Amino acid sequence: MNTGAEAVETALKICRKWAYEKRGFPEGEAKIIVAEGNFHGRTTTIISFSNDEGARKNFGPYTPGFIHIPYNDVAALRRVLQEEENIAGFLVEPIQGEAGVFTPDENYIREVAALCHENGVLFIADEIQTGIARTGSLLAVCGNCSCEQVCERQPEHYTKPDILILGKALSGGVYPVSAVLADNLIMEVIKPGQHGSTFGGNPLACKVAMAALEVVRDERLMQNARRLGELFRQRMQQLIQKTDLIELVRGKGLLNAIVINDSPDSSTAWDLCVALKEAGLLAKPTHGNIIRFAPPLVMTEEQLHECCDIIERTVLGFRK
Repeated sequence: MNTGAEAVETALKICRKWAYEKRGFPEGEAKIIVAEGNFHGRTTTIISFSNDEGARKNFGPYTPGFIHIPYNDVAALRRVLQEEENIAGFLVEPIQGEAGVFTPDENYIREVAALCHENGVLFIADEIQTGIARTGSLLAVCGNCSCEQVCERQPEHYTKPDILILGKALSGGVYPVSAVLADNLIMEVIKPGQHGSTFGGNPLACKVAMAALEVVRDERLMQNARRLGELFRQRMQQLIQKTDLIELVRGKGLLNAIVINDSPDSSTAWDLCVALKEAGLLAKPTHGNIIRFAPPLVMTEEQLHECCDIIERTVLGFRK
């Protein structure tokens, strides 16, 4: 497929159809659990289960069939699975990127996947932002283990989703490519003519994606992201000791964020990002008091320190 939102929509359709055809759910009754603070795209169905008023407001009526639970809350998922009927799937980001790089507890993904399997519910991982080496592993559900080549060789860390959603880095930013992966028992519910994508699977897109994956493997970008991410967080921790402006750094690999000591309703993150831009560094503000950093996976250690130097100078010279 093309966009990440298109891939998410496809995964939702497959999940619902699987519930009706494989589990015999009553027609129109399938429900999918989602996490609060999610970001999965901006199409009509996806914004229907978004908490982001900027993406959602005045685009109704909204698509029904979704249940919200708090992110990083295994007990909440267990409770809904026990109390609600006709649950088809649980859609979740291994790390909530747009929400401010919220990284869940270490065993969260493994535990929610196990709960899904115990209850006959599909575990759907949206790795559009986290996938393809961004977090220091090929996939974030790999758990940032020490595996050098094939994540499946580390079964104690790897959690296999029933449906996996990929995009963004799948093509190295060169061409719009997204994908939905599942095994035959799930995919076979979609018959020819029941779903399609005008430009999906075109030869150029496929070749670009294959080349991008080869670069990730051959240039060891997983290992680079893991190593440089640790350095970045170390530099930011050192900066926190020098200023009251930043209260926290969090993330995995080269997906990180700093939390500013201000209200989510403030403009501080935006103002600081403008100052960073003027100093030669682009970063993305979110929720007023969080700045997200997702640099190219091919960056070098020298470039990382150059970026950290810019951040440090800008933060120390910043006035609200």
